Amino acid sequence: LESMKLASAAAVLREGISESVTYYRFPRKHHRSIRTNNMLERIMKEIRRRTRVVGCFPDGKSALMLACARLRYVASKSWSDSRVYLDMKLLAEENEEKSA
Repeated sequence: LESMKLASAAAVLREGISESVTYYRFPRKHHRSIRTNNMLERIMKEIRRRTRVVGCFPDGKSALMLACARLRYVASKSWSDSRVYLDMKLLAEENEEKSA
């Protein structure tokens, strides 16, 4: 970047490189979940779908109540099954290996 006369961009990259690759400290199986935001996008799509059905809300509070109700439903049904977003056992095992 510096050879391309982008010294300020190179400085920003140099300063933030440690935060950019933090996910490498996690187990390899966690990398994709940390790197992507697919779950968040799916939840937001579901909330948009539900709010379009209603169309017009009387106030912001009612829209927030609908979104919160949907989030509670998703959290109680979809995430409470056997599906695990990040398996914390892998982190515990890795910490034990490092301390040993």
